[in-house]
Amino acid sequence: MSLTDFIGAVAGMLTTISFIPQVVKIWRTRSARDISYGMYTCFIGGVGLWLCYGLLIGALPIILNNAIVLVLAILVIFFKYKVEKR
Repeated sequence: MSLTDFIGAVAGMLTTISFIPQVVKIWRTRSARDISYGMYTCFIGGVGLWLCYGLLIGALPIILNNAIVLVLAILVIFFKYKVEKR
């Protein structure tokens, strides 16, 4: 693995796992009051485009990390909606 690929892989891993604490916190506290729909909508759009970009150039680290982040960001929005619905 080249240094460039290693840096990309570590960056992707860190940004991917950074969403896990938010998902867990919403799940445990059943509160998502401070989560912004606008921010997450923009973020999900950007991550979706990064995923498309990764697919178009065949970059596995970009594809995997953005696919996971996309799922986690969608979970945050889903939990926020579900919690607020109550």
